[in-house]
Amino acid sequence: MGKTYVIGEIGQNHNGSVDIAKLLVDVVSRPIHDKLFNNTLPTMDAVKLTKRDLNQELSQSQMDKPYNTPNSFGKTYGEHREYLELSDEEHFEVYKYAKEKGLDFVETLCAAGCLSMFRYFTPDKLKVASRDLTNLPLLAALAETKVPLIISTGMAGKKELDDAIDVITKYHNELSVLHCVSEYPTKYENVNLRTITYLKNNYPEFKIGYSDHTIGIATPIAAVGMGAEIIEKHITLDRGMKGTDQAGSLAIDGIYRMMRDIRNLDLSLGKEEIYIEPSVVVAREKLERSIATKVNLKKGDTIKEEDLHLLSPGDGFKWSDKKLLIGKKVITDIAKNEIIYKNQID
Repeated sequence: MGKTYVIGEIGQNHNGSVDIAKLLVDVVSRPIHDKLFNNTLPTMDAVKLTKRDLNQELSQSQMDKPYNTPNSFGKTYGEHREYLELSDEEHFEVYKYAKEKGLDFVETLCAAGCLSMFRYFTPDKLKVASRDLTNLPLLAALAETKVPLIISTGMAGKKELDDAIDVITKYHNELSVLHCVSEYPTKYENVNLRTITYLKNNYPEFKIGYSDHTIGIATPIAAVGMGAEIIEKHITLDRGMKGTDQAGSLAIDGIYRMMRDIRNLDLSLGKEEIYIEPSVVVAREKLERSIATKVNLKKGDTIKEEDLHLLSPGDGFKWSDKKLLIGKKVITDIAKNEIIYKNQID
């Protein structure tokens, strides 16, 4: 029975605060309890932060461009980006806190210079953002670390994906590919979850998942049903917080509901066969139909098909077994509308 690997993407929803990042770690590590069946379910598996090297981010003119929006943390876009960056040491602090909570720690690294954090710790997995799938030098630098790598296809066609895979697999094959649509938020008609099936059929050597940018929890849950082994979803403390990604993220209640539903779906998927689940035996015996008498039968009577119909409970002969009854004599009286049992016939 598989368990979906779920990543809570903090990204930069920490708004430049280690304390907010830690609070989000607390949220995703809270127990998830299904009250109906009294089950405690597994939490998210990992949290993810994003690290940029501003020297390798944007042109100088873009960094100097005025950035006057309600979500701005600086007068220019460069100042805004700088405000949101946590240092390597601060990433390490959040890493240690996540590990204390039993969570994996994933890093999206946006430049080779971000590998400086390896002086302090090695993330459990590295992520490449959709925009960097064609940044082949970055892919090579990240793959060279031999840390398991996750890539997103949000801006890619097959050629871009294949080029990226060719670069990465020169170093290792511990690769996961996430279907993604780089539209924020993604319109439902643009999600195309069937890409997950395409990726599973065409890249069976890799783990296939889904990075979601829709509002709500329906599409990531459906993605699991379609075979996604990894789910990535933006998370926040409050969707009304300042920041460009907050409104499109899951807040505390949404995180809880998504994880409850994904973990119950993990339990529900089962195996590719048809069988009678042992837990339904009691209901089957009570509710299924058995061959019963349509008339009063006396000891010595010969059973005819017109004497028979079907009633519950289901602990007698099934209609497919009627040949075992027709033409047989009854060895005891059987009243009308009663089940016929094996010990009542000759």
